[in-house]
Amino acid sequence: MKNDASFKAIMDKAIERAKETMNQGVGGPFGAAVIDVDGTVLSVSSNSVLHDHDPTAHAEVNAIREAGKKKGTHDLSGCVLITTAHPCPMCLGAIIWANITHVVYGCRPKDAESIGFRDDFIYAFIKQDCRDHKVVNLEERFRELCLPLFKEYDQKKKTIY
Repeated sequence: MKNDASFKAIMDKAIERAKETMNQGVGGPFGAAVIDVDGTVLSVSSNSVLHDHDPTAHAEVNAIREAGKKKGTHDLSGCVLITTAHPCPMCLGAIIWANITHVVYGCRPKDAESIGFRDDFIYAFIKQDCRDHKVVNLEERFRELCLPLFKEYDQKKKTIY
């Protein structure tokens, strides 16, 4: 499954989906697909932020959600994600949480920045330990109230994901 021809064919599908929904005003020029270990295409999705009024509805997140539902699991170990652009920080987090360790992407972060997307801004904020309160003020409060919840989860030996 890991050959250029099959990856290109799937990238073509992601591009086509992105083009279709982009032209409908659903979202930006972003498409993504998740391929299972056996080469089965589990999902082909696009960005639907504008349509869904959901800032998390990026192509990669939508593709991961669809693939997880299809497989009946949150663990997409062994899957490959193909996307039209380098994943933003949110999508990268979703990819890591899904245990996807292979991502094939088309455009670079600078390509997205050149048309107005601000992924680099978010990466810079993270590199600065999230300390720019003008961006977002992360304030720890009520930890003592929340810790018992974590302790209860741990004691119940629930699934860690």
